[in-house]
Amino acid sequence: MAPVVHGLERDYARKIGFVYLDIDDPAVTLLEQELGYRLQPHLLLLDYEGNVVKQWVGLPSEKNLTTAFDALLAGKPIP
Repeated sequence: MAPVVHGLERDYARKIGFVYLDIDDPAVTLLEQELGYRLQPHLLLLDYEGNVVKQWVGLPSEKNLTTAFDALLAGKPIP
């Protein structure tokens, strides 16, 4: 999963910010609870205001991620 996500991070540089949380790091426990982070991997897509607009628990395909990213950037509903 990491190679796909890191590749997308390069592709969407300066358009989408990528933040990685370590579930074992007590410093992020409050944020994990606030976002509803449950399992690994758990990817969350937030809009410009910090609202969760899409989330994936498990391993999404690269196509699912790019479709959601492109919709967000175009201001369209997230499929």
